Amino acid sequence: MMAQATLRLFVTGGTPLSAAAVARLRELEQQLPPDYLSAEIIDVLQNPDFAEADRVLATPTLIRLSPLPMIRLVGDLESVDRLMQLLDLLQTPPQVN
Repeated sequence: MMAQATLRLFVTGGTPLSAAAVARLRELEQQLPPDYLSAEIIDVLQNPDFAEADRVLATPTLIRLSPLPMIRLVGDLESVDRLMQLLDLLQTPPQVN
C-alpha cells in the first residue's frame, strides 16, 4: 500500500527545537495507521541543497508534500493533535476489509 501522506521535516543539527520537532513527527507517525505516512527528516547543515530546493528559510519546517495542496509549517511543532489538524490528517483513512 502506498502512503496516503508524505511529509518532509527540515531541522538544524541537534538543537533542542530540532529534537522536539523530530519527536513530534515520531509521535504523529505512531498515532496514524501503519504505512499511512511517509516521512523524511533532512538536516539543513548536512544537506543545504535540499533546503534551498524546497525554499526553506527557517527550521524546523514541516512540509506536507502530498496529498496536494502542499502545506508548510514553520517553527515550534508543539502538539501532535494540532499538527494533525494543520496538516489536514484528521480524516479517517479508509478501512481495508
